[in-house]
Amino acid sequence: MMPYAAYLRVYEPLSAFTEPDRTRWAAYATSAARPRRMNALAEEYTEALRRVVAVPPVLVPQRESEHAYVRWLEGVTYVCPWQTRLRSWLALSELRATAEPPFADAFAREQAERAAAAFRDHEAEAAAERVFIRTSTWSVPFTWFVPFAATERWLGEAEHGEPHGGSVGASSGQQGVVPPGVTTLLYATTMSQARQRVSRALAVLRGAIRLLPESRGPLLREALATEANLTGLARWLEEFHPYSLIELDYGGLVHLLSDQALRADESVAEISAAIEALARSEWEVAVAMQQRVLARWRIPRVTACAN
Repeated sequence: MMPYAAYLRVYEPLSAFTEPDRTRWAAYATSAARPRRMNALAEEYTEALRRVVAVPPVLVPQRESEHAYVRWLEGVTYVCPWQTRLRSWLALSELRATAEPPFADAFAREQAERAAAAFRDHEAEAAAERVFIRTSTWSVPFTWFVPFAATERWLGEAEHGEPHGGSVGASSGQQGVVPPGVTTLLYATTMSQARQRVSRALAVLRGAIRLLPESRGPLLREALATEANLTGLARWLEEFHPYSLIELDYGGLVHLLSDQALRADESVAEISAAIEALARSEWEVAVAMQQRVLARWRIPRVTACAN
């Protein structure tokens, strides 16, 4: 059982990496020993469990991970480094900043202090590092659906192997028969398409915010919050090579939704419809689309508070 988390990943082409990383990742992509795409998330989780159950617990690995997710498209190799140490540092920093007593002291305090000090030293010595993978627990942020199209979905089982080849994201419709047991749900697209869709959504949102009447206070507040989150997403995408790929992976969230619900998932299409409705000032349609997405993700969200 994987963690109840979704992941937004950026894969850069090998040409975007400088030496010696370019040569190292090129050799890694062709290595028979690397974790395969459908098993990589489980490998990450296994490594994390080993660190957590260690005595004392290892909150942040001493060295950066040598692993990465790999994709191929039209003969080009794309790599998304795991960055386990950097992501652990960032997650620990967020936890310490947001957790309140008694939860703030519920984890290994001494190890957390050491890890935080190491992170400060790392930040002082290294240039600003880009984070290739974003994580969201218990649900998918609505803004993460914006970079994708409904036809860019890949739905399948672990035994079907790695999704790669002529298309960035093979849709379930193109595959014909949907597997009986869903263990993976991915969306993937090119960086250029993702940036265009996010830019379009931002333009529509900003226009809608200017036009929203005062009587639409709740909708206005929601639009402002979404605009801020989408702006952050757009800035993050700009940090990467323009010929990169971007992938949304439902990860362990597939265990919180039935196979039927996953096959019927139209979150990407509904968010797109909400944006287009806002462009036409059709407020009721926009709210209806938003409510449909909210209803689908309500159970996973409330499960976070379950005993």
